[in-house]
Amino acid sequence: MKLEINISDELEPIEKASADELRALQFERMQWTLRHAYANVPMYQDKFDAAGVHPDDLKSLEDLAKFPYTTKQDLRDNYPFGTFAVPMEQVVRVHASSGTTGKPTVVGYTQQDIDVWAAAMARSIRAAGGKRADIVHVAYGYGLFTGGLGAHYGAERLGCTVIPFGGGQTERQVQLIQDFKPDIIMVTPSYCLALADEFESQGINPAQTSLRIGMFGAEPWTNSMREEIEARFEMDAIDIYGLSEIIGPGVAQECAETKDGPTIWEDYFYPEIVDVNSMTPVDDGVEGELVFTTLIKQAMPIIRYRTRDLTRLLPGSARTMRRMDKITGRSDDMMIIRGVNVFPTQIEEQILKVDQLSPHYQLEITREKQLDNLVVRVELRSGDNDSATRERLAAELKHHIKSDVGISTRIEVQDPGAVPRSMGKAQRVVDSRKL
Repeated sequence: MKLEINISDELEPIEKASADELRALQFERMQWTLRHAYANVPMYQDKFDAAGVHPDDLKSLEDLAKFPYTTKQDLRDNYPFGTFAVPMEQVVRVHASSGTTGKPTVVGYTQQDIDVWAAAMARSIRAAGGKRADIVHVAYGYGLFTGGLGAHYGAERLGCTVIPFGGGQTERQVQLIQDFKPDIIMVTPSYCLALADEFESQGINPAQTSLRIGMFGAEPWTNSMREEIEARFEMDAIDIYGLSEIIGPGVAQECAETKDGPTIWEDYFYPEIVDVNSMTPVDDGVEGELVFTTLIKQAMPIIRYRTRDLTRLLPGSARTMRRMDKITGRSDDMMIIRGVNVFPTQIEEQILKVDQLSPHYQLEITREKQLDNLVVRVELRSGDNDSATRERLAAELKHHIKSDVGISTRIEVQDPGAVPRSMGKAQRVVDSRKL
């Protein structure tokens, strides 16, 4: 399927289209995607045949529920290029996940796929309040990770000036933000807080930088963390969502005028929410696992990909397209502590209620006498508190977690900077039961 893409500072017609116009476009593109995948990817031909379905069985968007899911394991089983639907001579770029829990998942792009990705990211930056004259500091990692190059190409497509810094070298990042005076930063929220700490350690007030907009993604974060970032930097903290298996960052973007959850670019990506137990679709507004089908990807079409992200679909507000609520966690990140389901973001919300504690934390699950326990490691905002103050803060946090989350924990209040920092996605949970 050929596609012409034009980006400007104005809303695209599809962003203002009626729901009926959008659904008609989705149906047309979904028909093409199913046929393209079935004809060119053996994995999908096998999965469709095993499920007893054929692309011609799609008579309405609701019929997508007849088709099988795609999982991360499916992509690993076809490593490296078994899910590509075009010859390698048409693939202009390859990205991959880190592969820390097994073989990496590999994704490929045709030139049109790159153009679609850049267009989705340009639209996202514009929705966040960005414009052509802006300078964008990209602190997502470059390389096989999709974050850096996805943000980079989108900013260039919109006409922004790009500072392609990448992750790490925190002191130098602070220097260049001071010297180059960017308007927008694109980075994980946890690393943005590490940058705020570095500004302050150098005697610089983060609120006095040139940064106007922060586009934060790649990890779940709470509205409490949004408030923390906005207060320290005096900028708009905007949520962006994406994942490499679908295309990279830019699958959904929160709009600056509403800040009410990321708008899903439904002309490119079709969302579903499914019940995590029955794996059947649920109505909009009901929480479950987010599932995506790509609608225009050539090199690697994806059918009903299980993201493991837990959220719900909401009606459109700033745009016609539907929104997704903030990610509450991931089904594979959920901790079960003595029968209680717990997500890291729930603990984060309680930490941010205690003013003298910094937002940096790490959770460790241990097992003693066949019982699971949760250790919450937090740190002070400043290092001049005595042992009595630390005990008081630990007791306060322990009470918040017990009251609001429903579990007992052991709290360790450490010195400023003691909790490990990440240059990209923060490692929030350490499961010592596996050791």
